[in-house]
Amino acid sequence: MAENTKNTPWNTDRLPDLTGRTAVVTGANSGIGLTAAQALARAGAHVVLAVRDLERGRGAAATVGGSTEVRRLDLADLSSVREFADSWGDRALDLLVNNAGVMMLPRRRTADGFETQFGTNHLGHFALTNLLLPHVTDRVVTVSSGAHRWPDGRIRFEDLNWATDYDPRRAYAQSKLANLLFTLELQRRLTESGSPVRALAAHPGYAATNLQSHTANPVLRVFLKFGNRFLAQDDRAGALPTLYAATQDLPGASFVGPDGLGELRGAPTLVGRSAAASDADAARRLWTLSEELTGVSWPTGQPVAGRQSVP
Repeated sequence: MAENTKNTPWNTDRLPDLTGRTAVVTGANSGIGLTAAQALARAGAHVVLAVRDLERGRGAAATVGGSTEVRRLDLADLSSVREFADSWGDRALDLLVNNAGVMMLPRRRTADGFETQFGTNHLGHFALTNLLLPHVTDRVVTVSSGAHRWPDGRIRFEDLNWATDYDPRRAYAQSKLANLLFTLELQRRLTESGSPVRALAAHPGYAATNLQSHTANPVLRVFLKFGNRFLAQDDRAGALPTLYAATQDLPGASFVGPDGLGELRGAPTLVGRSAAASDADAARRLWTLSEELTGVSWPTGQPVAGRQSVP
């Protein structure tokens, strides 16, 4: 198993050769997603930038270099998710990076009527992963957050869509907890099916990106602006846990984050998670409800393995 030490912190110079491999990165037009796409392409991968805005995506792809393509994907619209998966064809997909997300928005709904943070951060990626899983040959990496540990963060099974008592902060924490429970149950199903595909999660620590710019709370926006300037690491460092999870030999269901104080910054390493994020019963319950809400189920048959990607 790959390890990092304080004397030799892991960075993108230690990425393996990814020539001939294909990766999909959601939300790759900016921030951590774009930085991860750039690093994967430099290592030789063919990178598919899955983005809502094709024009912005093409602009981002121009900064990536290497072998890329841009495809439209709106995770807040399940018809867009299905269109993306249907258009994939029979190509093998080595790596799916579920990176895109929204953070602490005012009350909004997705095209399908879901609370936007839960619908985008969890349900959109849940549907995308299950639809693409028959093509995945190596691993699925889902980006969560340290926010899953917030004291008031829990899965509101009685009101997943926040019909009452909406709180942007708690809704965000729920969506990030859902990412970890999804990873836990996905790995259980992969193992049970005999698939070699692995599901892992990562979090960037405190990274200065544009994700925080749309938060609903003006006081919090001021705090984040200060924190981004003086406390946060940049998006290059924030992308390292994702890249580590995507390329290193780690056990399924691993969670990767920064090794510094409070996991706010530092080199990528395996980190712990809350008891709520380790609840296998809650993970199964959330999976079942997610299937009902999205109309997308665990794919019939075992996901493919051992095929080579051809860009």
